[in-house]
Amino acid sequence: MMWTALLLSRVQFAFTVSFHIIFPSFTIGVAAWLTVLETFHLISGKPVYRRLFEFWLKIFGVTFGLGVVSGIVLAFEFGMNWSRLSEVTGPIQGPLLTYESFTAFALEASFFGVLLFGRNRVTPLVYLLSTMMVALGTTFSAFWIMVNNSWMQAPVGYVVQNGVFVPTDWEAIIFSPVVWVRFPHMLIAAYLTGAFCVAATGAWYRLRGIYAAEGRVMLRMGLFLAALLIPVQLFLGHLNGDYVHDWQPAKFAAIEGRWHDEQPAGEVLIAIPDEARETNHFELKIPYLGSLIASMRLNSRETGLTSFAPEDRPPVAIPFFTFRVMVGCGLLMMAVAWLGSFYLLFERKPGRRLLLWATFLSFPLPFIATLTGWFTAEVGRQPWSVYGALRTADAVTPTLSVQAVTISLIIFVVVYVVIFSFGTLYVYRLLKVGPVESQPSHPLNPKRPLGVSGGGNSIVKTTQEGAWL
Repeated sequence: MMWTALLLSRVQFAFTVSFHIIFPSFTIGVAAWLTVLETFHLISGKPVYRRLFEFWLKIFGVTFGLGVVSGIVLAFEFGMNWSRLSEVTGPIQGPLLTYESFTAFALEASFFGVLLFGRNRVTPLVYLLSTMMVALGTTFSAFWIMVNNSWMQAPVGYVVQNGVFVPTDWEAIIFSPVVWVRFPHMLIAAYLTGAFCVAATGAWYRLRGIYAAEGRVMLRMGLFLAALLIPVQLFLGHLNGDYVHDWQPAKFAAIEGRWHDEQPAGEVLIAIPDEARETNHFELKIPYLGSLIASMRLNSRETGLTSFAPEDRPPVAIPFFTFRVMVGCGLLMMAVAWLGSFYLLFERKPGRRLLLWATFLSFPLPFIATLTGWFTAEVGRQPWSVYGALRTADAVTPTLSVQAVTISLIIFVVVYVVIFSFGTLYVYRLLKVGPVESQPSHPLNPKRPLGVSGGGNSIVKTTQEGAWL
């Protein structure tokens, strides 16, 4: 493999965007969770919701900051590595990113300060409104990013004038049917990420025998929400497959591992694709199922990769395997959420500790599913930057050197590893301390709260009789 400036630029952007997407997918879900907690506290007056709100607000603040920092780098890369892309698609992508700033960033920046410092300075209803606005801001951010990316996946509403993409129909761009299957899919992925992280935290506390009330609330709310959302997510995933089938047939064939046209088409469950020989090794295939999934008919004719010129085909192995990892994570999450919800509803005791461990260990699954979903979408789009209209090789900065990209890639890797290692460690310490209730300061030591022996970071164990979850 020859490491060209184009390949290194793709690796660099993939690395930085993979780091970045972890944080929005988490903070979007946690922002909605904070809104629910604040609402429940105002309605019920139960202190447990207030303790959980203050606890998760700290975690949200740290991860929100990490997400902002990692996202800023992407803007610089558009200018440094992908200047041709910025130049020719600027009339469309520029306004879309501006809309994100005016809506998402304006709401988040305005009301996030109220969340951090305004609890005792505004009325409870205004504080709740601020929480809602932050959650709405994170949702707007996801929406405009998905509009932008969806236009690159399925470009509509434009003409090319002097080599530049000029918008002709903003309604078609913003309200493209592709946007309205991809945006809900990403939004629910974020909600599932938040739900499983919350449920896993509750399971961790239950396994350690601490914070029984808080752990029970987190388990119930996290698993119940996940149990409801996962079937919806699977349906939206099928709709995303329909758009890929209709708009990006080469990507669809790569995902399916289908090399030749088939009628009826089988579904390859697992195999090892061989691009050089245009075949699959160790293939496990179900007849007719490929036609049924693709067209909802048993005898439809489905297109294979050999129907496309070699230079127009995406890499096969990455979208083939990442798609199956994403689906596998979804099925595992559904099993954990449904089984956990069953145990909670009927208060079953056999196997409860095993279930708690399964819930705790499930927290990486939504992150893996989100990352592999993006790898499937973005690698499968190759060799196009704007699908069918602008090749990735023509989008990179023409004067970019291998040395320049290599140096910047090394710097990004080192800086990201250092900063985000400390961020992850700090979040872990917050999780370890747990949702300790605020207490008045010690009269002789303002930094030491009353009732906590040995300092403010001790863990106070609690129990709750009759509640195993």
